[in-house]
Amino acid sequence: MAKKPILKTDKPHFVVKLFEDVLEVDLKEGAKKKLEKVVEANPVLRESLGLLFQTIVPLDIALDAIESVNVDDNGRLKVVIPDRKDLVIPLEVDESRRFAEKLNELILLAKAKKPGMVIF
Repeated sequence: MAKKPILKTDKPHFVVKLFEDVLEVDLKEGAKKKLEKVVEANPVLRESLGLLFQTIVPLDIALDAIESVNVDDNGRLKVVIPDRKDLVIPLEVDESRRFAEKLNELILLAKAKKPGMVIF
């Protein structure tokens, strides 16, 4: 049985789902959607080419890999990931705030579970 997301928002061109340990941004259609499926289905390809493809196709992000989350001046959700391009998700202001609040909470839990991580 598939896990249910903690938060989910469905937009015309993409869907954002927040799970306990991962943030997923999935495109709905087109060539980018096909590329996204191929990259996400192959872990080796995802790891080796993830940085290259992240500018074209949003990939799923483990919460313990996220440095910070905030809402920018335009109300968009901004996810900062070390050594990668920041992910900016164009949501409504209230959606961005809800996601940011829950993400910040879950990121701390995910990092606390990661071996060798010390949270201050």
